[in-house]
Formats: sequence, C-alpha cells, structure tokens
Amino acid sequence: MSEHADQQTELRADSANNTVTKNRRAEAEAQVRPISTLSWSITLFGTAIGAGVLFLPIDSGRFGFWPLLIATILIGPMVFLSHRAVSRLVAASPHRGQDILVVLSKYFGPAGGALIALVYWLCLFPVVLIYGVSITNTVDSFIVNQLNGPSINRALLSLICVGAMTASFAFGQRVMMKVAQFLVYPLIAALAIVAIYLIPQWDLASFMDYEGYQGIGGFLSSFVLILPVLVFSFSFLAALSQFSLDMQRQFGKRSEQKSSQVLLLTTILLVALTMFFVWSCVMALGADGMKQAREDNIPVLSYFANVTGAQFMAYMAPLVSVAAITSSYFGHVLGTTEGTRYLFRLAAPKTAANFSDAAMNRLCLLFIFLATTIVSALNPPVLDLITLVAGPLFGVLLFLLPVYTIHRIDALAKFRPLVSNWFVAVMGILVVAASVWSMFT
Repeated sequence: MSEHADQQTELRADSANNTVTKNRRAEAEAQVRPISTLSWSITLFGTAIGAGVLFLPIDSGRFGFWPLLIATILIGPMVFLSHRAVSRLVAASPHRGQDILVVLSKYFGPAGGALIALVYWLCLFPVVLIYGVSITNTVDSFIVNQLNGPSINRALLSLICVGAMTASFAFGQRVMMKVAQFLVYPLIAALAIVAIYLIPQWDLASFMDYEGYQGIGGFLSSFVLILPVLVFSFSFLAALSQFSLDMQRQFGKRSEQKSSQVLLLTTILLVALTMFFVWSCVMALGADGMKQAREDNIPVLSYFANVTGAQFMAYMAPLVSVAAITSSYFGHVLGTTEGTRYLFRLAAPKTAANFSDAAMNRLCLLFIFLATTIVSALNPPVLDLITLVAGPLFGVLLFLLPVYTIHRIDALAKFRPLVSNWFVAVMGILVVAASVWSMFT
C-alpha cells in the first residue's frame, strides 16, 4: 500500500515537473515570438517601400486634391484586406508547410498552378530587375554629383551594387531580415524627417487649384486611375508567402490570427508614414512644381534637391533611395526565388530532383544575381513598361485570385461570408480596369 502511494506521489511529481517545463517553454516561446512577428512586420514594410515611393507623390498628386484624399481613405483597407486574403490561402491551408504556389497547384491542379506560377513570376521578377537598374543609377549619380568622383564602369558598378544586395541571402533568411531591419529603421526616420522638413513649404491653396480633373466624370476617372500606382507602391505580395509559412510554423492553428495581427500593424505603419510623406511632398510641390517634376521625369526628392539647392536634400535623396530600393529588393527576391524554384521543378523535374532545397535556393539566387547584373549594366528604360505590366498582374494576384480561391475551395469556406471579400473584389476589378485603360491613354 505504501509502495503504491509512493508511486502515485512520484507520478504526480513527474506530472508537475512536466507542467512546469511546458509552462517555461511556453513562456520562452512567448518571449521570442513577438520579436519574430515584429521582424516580419518590418520586413513586409521594407518590401513595400521601394523605388515606387520616390515617384508616388508625383504620380498620385497629378490627379488633384480630392482623388488623392479619397484614395488615402481607402488605401488602408485595400492593403490590409487584400494581403490578408492572400495570406489566408497559406495560413489556413490544409496543406501544411507548403508555399503559396504549391498550395494553389493543389487547389487548381497542375495546369492551373503552372499558369498562376508563371503570372506570379512575371509579376515579381521584372521588379527585381528594375531595382537593380535603379540602385546602379542612384549610386552612380551620388558618386559623380555629390562626391564629385569619377564615373565608375557601369558593368563593374552593377556587379558591385547587385552583388552587395544579394550577398545577405547567402547567410539565410534570418540574416537577410536583420539586414532589412538595419535599413528600414533609418528609412522610416528619413522619410519622416523629409516630410517634416517640407512642412514650411506647403502650399495647400496651389494644390487645391491644381486641375487634375474636370467635372464629376473627370473626378471618377482620376480616382480610378490613381489606384494602380498606389497598389503597386503599397504591395508586399513578394514576401507574403514566406511570411505566412513562418507564421504557420510558429503558431500552428493560430497562424491565421497571428498573421492578421502582423498585417494590420504593417498596414498602419505603411499607410501612416507613406501617405504623410506623399501629402507633404505634393503640398510642397504645388501646381507648378507638380507639372515641372513630371516634365523632368525625376524622383520627387531629386526635384527638391535641384530646386532648393539645400545640402540636406542633396545628400538625403540618394541615401533614402538606396535604403528604399535595397529593402524592397530583399522582399521581391524572396518571391522571385519561390517562383523560379517552382517553375524550374515544373519544367525539368528530373534535373531538379538532383538538387536539395538549399542547393536549389542557391541556384535560383545565382540566376537572379546574373540576370539582374546584366540588365543593370545595359540600363534599359523599363520603368514605364514595368508599371504597365505590374499593374494588372498585381491587381489579379493580390485582389481577384484570393477572393476567387476562397469562394472556390471548400477548405476556405469559413471566409466566404465576409463582406470584405466583395470590397477586395470590386477594388481588384477597378485596379485591373485602370491598368488596362492606362495602356491605351
């Protein structure tokens, strides 16, 4: 009887020890997880804040005060709800541990998955190329104009710039995220400082008089045409799949809830800072400055640097550009690597079977590095082409595809009653229609 009692006592002690151990492990994980989610929020922010933000004030401000005001009100819900819908395709998927392209292939079959993967790759890879061209042009201009140095051979400069941006991927995703954070925090501060610096130059009356549209029809068309450039500038679609997978690995069944929290934080930070920067720039530009900047076809900070002649703007413009381009390059390389890996395995399955996941990633990064370096050295005028191509593709992938998938796949049926799906679908139709319209106007 005494032995039985002793056994029971030992069992209770073991159970208590196990409980304490689990609680300590849970507490340790709880302390680590918020750091990870904050890291992802900053990484997603950095993916969205790319070279587009430097042209965004000119592109969006040209439509006038009221279209920009309505777009400012709507862009927050558009960004959060569309990215949340895409994230749910992975976070709530029954196919655990699979990235978005594999998940969609399982949803729509090999043919449908291949088509989506191709569109996904065509959407992201050209953006990587344009960031390679942009970083090379920015560094070259900074060396020649601000440092009064000699012009470096473009092929060599492209090799150095693109190589420096790609190098952090060789050390893994965590190191890349640390580098991204190192760049994004100063970028956040720089954008805020520039926006505040321009406040004394605000000319609201001049911007209100800017004739970006005529009548009700002109107002509606201006509002619709402003959407593609905003969606493109606020998109962090490229890093969304890997983000959703990481949330899934960390939080399991709670991944969809945690993903939504991180996306909400990212959206608030992104919209608040970017739109403050945009409004400060457009009100400082005024009607005349808006027209001149568009005619010169230069980033908004470069225009202010040229007009004011202030040393602050002369040095701040290239630094902000480098930080913005590099942080966004990281996120788009994540998505491009994902798409390249999937398409390679689809096109040459026997050859791909000979490579491990790590080797496949290195092979994809080598391809991206070589292609981006070559294009950067050639310096093609592709910015307008990228904007025209990316507009409709981002509209389809970010707005229409997730809503269609949610209403098509039974595993995602719990998300169907949400009114937000209709909002995302309507906004997606407007974005695609405006992108197509822009091609013919």
